[in-house]
Amino acid sequence: MARWISAAPWLVTRGTTSASSARVRGILLLICVVSLGCGANVTGPSTPLDEPFTVGVKEVIAISGTPLVIEFTGVSGDSRCPANAVCIQGGDAVVHIRITGGSTSTYELHTGDDSRSSVVHGLYRIALVQLQPYPFSAQPISADDYRATLTVSRL
Repeated sequence: MARWISAAPWLVTRGTTSASSARVRGILLLICVVSLGCGANVTGPSTPLDEPFTVGVKEVIAISGTPLVIEFTGVSGDSRCPANAVCIQGGDAVVHIRITGGSTSTYELHTGDDSRSSVVHGLYRIALVQLQPYPFSAQPISADDYRATLTVSRL
């Protein structure tokens, strides 16, 4: 009996209470890890097919109901005629995108040539709708300021 009485305070303060709360904490941690691992959207936001969407440089977006993930990687050769100038030609800007889904490929979409403003990746057509901001002669555009509006449609 003396043994039972001397062990009882230890069980209450360290044994039973600690073990059950540690077990509960472990179960809660497991639930959190599983819910984050299974339900988290790893690729970021998503958008439906046939709807225009806008992405910034280095932004990634998934296309709902498809395996496609599109990243806008940057712009090169922006020679578009500034809005406050008169030009003989309209110019061109090259929008670079990386598409994963089935395979990974990089593409160039052109603002100044309708025949090169869209690409086909597997069963989908990705088209450049607009590139912003539009240039002004006295205001250079920072590489990170570009926003591309695209659409994805099933062939």
